[in-house]
Amino acid sequence: MKIACVGGGPASLYFSILMKRQDPSHDITVHERNPAGSTYGWGVTYWSELLDKLREKDPETALAISENSVTWNSGVAHVRDRRTVQPGDDGFGIGRRRLLELLADRARALGVRVEYEDEITADALPDADLVVAGDGVNSAVRERYADRFGSDITVGRNAYIWLGTTKVHEAFTFSFQETDHGWIWAYAYPFSDEQSTCVIECSPRTLSGLGLDRLSEADGLALLEKLFADILDGHPLLGRDQGDGTARWLTFRTLTNRAWHHGNLVLLGDAAHTTHYSIGAGTTLALEDAICLAEALGTHPDTQAALAAYERRRKSDLLRLQSAARHSAQWYENIQRYIDLPPEQMFALLGQRHSPLLPYVPPQLYYRLDRAAGRLEALRRLKRWLGPKLARSSQSRALAGRK
Repeated sequence: MKIACVGGGPASLYFSILMKRQDPSHDITVHERNPAGSTYGWGVTYWSELLDKLREKDPETALAISENSVTWNSGVAHVRDRRTVQPGDDGFGIGRRRLLELLADRARALGVRVEYEDEITADALPDADLVVAGDGVNSAVRERYADRFGSDITVGRNAYIWLGTTKVHEAFTFSFQETDHGWIWAYAYPFSDEQSTCVIECSPRTLSGLGLDRLSEADGLALLEKLFADILDGHPLLGRDQGDGTARWLTFRTLTNRAWHHGNLVLLGDAAHTTHYSIGAGTTLALEDAICLAEALGTHPDTQAALAAYERRRKSDLLRLQSAARHSAQWYENIQRYIDLPPEQMFALLGQRHSPLLPYVPPQLYYRLDRAAGRLEALRRLKRWLGPKLARSSQSRALAGRK
């Protein structure tokens, strides 16, 4: 096949690697409009399940990623002047730029052409048997056929900003700080031996009350450094590490598409779907999309049948995570419901924020039931049975509300 990937993110690069491994005769080009090394963002997260999948599909890529990652196995939460620590599963962080470098190097070694500063317009798609739109949530290719894909974007309530810091955290770290204008909080995690990512979030009322929507970047970062001195230990917050160097406050956009393919065009990664950053699944889902699409094309000799199979499987796989992401975002949007609980209870419910049950049960009662469920098999079975039912019901209502 002749394959053109529009966008040089993790999904497109890893898909090209897998297709070359399937059949070296595939003619594959990845078109990236930005210069090499100009990616936005700081570090991304993933968990051991993804690393297992990468080892199965391409051990060389998996080894390179694992060797360039840092890991943690606990979480720390600061609430006002209180601090609590909880053990957790192994988490991994890697710099987004480093991840793209590793994937691009592997793709080129296998014979993929990776072309930078090569912008593909929606009105002039490459002449190829398959065009993969991996050009992100703002995909121009997808928008060219928006009526065919049935794209829908839901804008979140809270504001957030994506920053870096030279403080290297040893755990996934949360800090919740109360101000005269409401709560503001940070999520921080390491991605190298020199830096960590620090995402800061708050309600629109708090953003406006603190003046963060009007301050210059330097003044805004200085204010945030004071607010989160408890987790920065004197280290600075850093704006965007590439591009114009400016970090901006954003609101998260959750993207869904009714269809994922049209003719010989197929959506991949953030061009197909997004899930709220608070569940840390964006990069994992992009790579899993690439795995699924490559498997479908390797299994079905007919391209249209392969694209249909890919769409069915990924849309089904995503239902649970989309529900978890929506509930996670809502947990933070309703933080007043949980913030005054005793520290161990608040942190426990922070870990349970994906649950479709939690919004319907008083927080302290949920905490007691969850602790009891850990000891009683009957309650565990009830939770396993009721949770997915509520998740499906909630997801159906959310989708119906967008039609």
